Amino acid sequence: MSGIHDIWRRPEIIVSALLALFACANAHAADDLAVEAKRAGSAVAVEARATLTAPAELIWATLTDYDHLSEFIPGMRESRIIGRRGPAAIVEQLGEASFLVFSFGIDVVVESAEYPPDRIEIHVVSGNLRRLDGAYRLSAGEEEGTWVLSWSGVIEPALPVPSFLTVGLMRRNVEAQFSGMVAEIEKRQAFAATPGRLLVSSEAW
Repeated sequence: MSGIHDIWRRPEIIVSALLALFACANAHAADDLAVEAKRAGSAVAVEARATLTAPAELIWATLTDYDHLSEFIPGMRESRIIGRRGPAAIVEQLGEASFLVFSFGIDVVVESAEYPPDRIEIHVVSGNLRRLDGAYRLSAGEEEGTWVLSWSGVIEPALPVPSFLTVGLMRRNVEAQFSGMVAEIEKRQAFAATPGRLLVSSEAW
């Protein structure tokens, strides 16, 4: 019995077990969508990727649809462009990241620097993330007509979050947002492929 009592006094062990159960219960249906996270000092490094069957210009147009991100990105309540700086859009975003019974409010202004046709770099300007350095990248898939969309970045909350929760919290948040983006791209492609509909185009192309 003493061993059981010792476990309950170590919350990181409990959370690790819950993480495993949570991952099994929430496995994504798409086999090629993958998200990985690991601790990087006081921050968390996260990588995500998925293969999409959609025109590159449609994918780009969805990634840069900043004023409508809150309509399809889970946990995001508001997203709006508040300025431009060279190739970058300055975007204000409000939302919440949640994991298990914990939640973390997100209130940031980010710089989204666009380098068409294949890269968007994102950095935090202000808000309650101490660090956000990441990028979307688009590359041709192995099969004709497919594209690999990837995200890689390092995230560190400015507000205190227990270290044993940070990896799970950030991983879950990126997975939800990346999955939401992928689902929207697939939805727009299905709509564009409907007879009589015009394909989405982008000024970047």
